[in-house]
Amino acid sequence: MKKVLKLFVMIMLSFTCLSMFSVDAHAKEKVLTVGFDQECPPFGFVDNDKNFVGFDIDLAREAAKRLGYKLKLQPIDWDSKDMELDSGHIDCIWNAFTINGREDKYTWTKPYLNNSQVFVVRKSDKIKSHDDLKNKIVEVQKDSSAEAALESEEHRELAKSFKSMIKIGSYQTALLELEQGSVDAVAMDYYVARYMIKEKDTLTIVNENISKEQYGIGFKKGNTKLRDEIQKTVDAMKKDGTFNKISDKWFGSDVTTKKMTLPQIMYQLLDGMMKSLKIFFFTLLFSLPLGLFVALARMSKNKVIQNITKFYISIMRGTPLMLQMFVVYFGPFYLFNMPSPARGFAVIFAFVINYAAYFGEIFRSGIASMEKGQYEAAQLLGYSSFQTFFVIILPQVIKRILPSITNEVITLVKDTSLAFAIAYVEMFSQAKVIAANQKSMMPFVAAAIFYYVFNFIVAVLMEHCEKLMDYYD
Repeated sequence: MKKVLKLFVMIMLSFTCLSMFSVDAHAKEKVLTVGFDQECPPFGFVDNDKNFVGFDIDLAREAAKRLGYKLKLQPIDWDSKDMELDSGHIDCIWNAFTINGREDKYTWTKPYLNNSQVFVVRKSDKIKSHDDLKNKIVEVQKDSSAEAALESEEHRELAKSFKSMIKIGSYQTALLELEQGSVDAVAMDYYVARYMIKEKDTLTIVNENISKEQYGIGFKKGNTKLRDEIQKTVDAMKKDGTFNKISDKWFGSDVTTKKMTLPQIMYQLLDGMMKSLKIFFFTLLFSLPLGLFVALARMSKNKVIQNITKFYISIMRGTPLMLQMFVVYFGPFYLFNMPSPARGFAVIFAFVINYAAYFGEIFRSGIASMEKGQYEAAQLLGYSSFQTFFVIILPQVIKRILPSITNEVITLVKDTSLAFAIAYVEMFSQAKVIAANQKSMMPFVAAAIFYYVFNFIVAVLMEHCEKLMDYYD
């Protein structure tokens, strides 16, 4: 009996030692647990051999190998990603994870891929633009960037135009329902859409983005130590070409973010430039004639009209243009419980009524400078009041006020950057985003070149106009 007892004690001690050794070995083993959506090809998914594969999976596997970590791939429900990260079940989210709009919720690496949100539709429906989605049924993944984009202020009117917007758990389910005709469109990531429909002849991508964004690797807020380790490794992978090879494998080209040259930045700013030009031209088109009307009302003999105009001018010149844009955009909703106007319309309307006040005072000063004798001479020659003003007086007024108008026009070019106040993404706003992502001053240099060249052209054209009207010489 004693021998049996001794044998039992020895066996238990052996198991205890082995267990302690195993625990100690496991404690020393470094593990990197990556959370990902296993239904998000080509970034992370299950292949036919039931292996986890994808672009982000390959990146994570290479990074873990270089750092000496054992990689643990943990599929997660996308709705529960924050709980998984906060509880420590995963170390990071590395799976087509959008930075934009989540900047303060996580500790991020630098962005490594530019992406956009798009609509996938059936080819037979011939949906070519966002306008064609009116009264259509649209599906979107819950807690995705597409959902956030469609619920943002910028796309609120677009989302309201849908017959309904259904939130589902996975893209696969959404695309199956789209093919079956249960829904009319699916809002999703461009690269995911491109990969998932490449063998589906019946589906296509609408050639109009919902929004642009960038992917990064997200860590629990404050976990800068692990983030810095991963970032340093990712930078090394980019430098030695590994990143490019993995990109080629999944996309056929290098789609990862990298330092852009000045021409590339200018191309990226093209959309913003067009919006800045739109503000400029529409403001001039409407504010100059409105300014003339304001000047005539300001000089009216009717005291009521004169005082109302004086009050309008004092408000426009006495308050910031930025504040006026807020009032135009948010005022209808908060004051009258009416829908806010379209963002672009609100910007242009605020610019027009603001600049009309300044142009009105310039016109008034020019009209007031005209000699009384010209009116009397015109009257003796049989001209009507209308003819006198528009044929004789106004051309001379324009000649006299042209330098002042030029100054206001040059100011208008620079003021277009104020549209950012109500999140209208004109050129300068776009330059700030690119500068933050690139960690470079080059986008601001590109913006400065645009403003300078545009103002130079405006100055040359206005000077040419002055010479054309210099008929005294």
